[in-house]
Amino acid sequence: MSKITDSLPITIVCGFILTIIMVLVGQHTITGSLSMGPVVDAGLYATFLTRWLHVIFGIMWIGLLWYFNFVQIPTMPKIPDELKPGVSKHIAPEALFWFRWGAMFTLITGLLLALLSGYLIDALALRHGIGYGMWFAMIMWFNVWFVIWPSQKIALGLVEADPASKPKAAARAKMFSRINTMLSIPMLYAMVGQMHGGFDF
Repeated sequence: MSKITDSLPITIVCGFILTIIMVLVGQHTITGSLSMGPVVDAGLYATFLTRWLHVIFGIMWIGLLWYFNFVQIPTMPKIPDELKPGVSKHIAPEALFWFRWGAMFTLITGLLLALLSGYLIDALALRHGIGYGMWFAMIMWFNVWFVIWPSQKIALGLVEADPASKPKAAARAKMFSRINTMLSIPMLYAMVGQMHGGFDF
């Protein structure tokens, strides 16, 4: 088992393999064969797979957003100064990589899902309740790529900058990260509500 769990890429690949096995076994149970056959409509299945990937990327994005705001930011002042570089030079840059790309692929799969489901234009025009969630998510994506990440690069010393600008950049990154945390709550309500029609608006 350690050969699987010692490597994150192998762990992830095994997760996808288990998913494929689960799907095939489920199909065999329903049809008596391993054929994907007529049980699943190709268009509906493509929409489902897009939704599944959207959820996976969303968990990566919002999970890290909440990690930063519930764990890293409140804990940093409690860490001894000599240990802080371990976070700022190693953990934070790695977490920010997955954070920003989680945001990117959440947005891409979300827009694709809305397109495949036929409600993209109505949602963007706020004629569909999920549109509020989409707009909150797009604002959050913008904040990640064009405010938080550029500010964090300065604050963490990943780019050359005036040392005096680091505290301002850190404060700006924190403020917009908190804004995104705030927006994530109604955004998730709108997204989950759309899946339960009675709670959509």
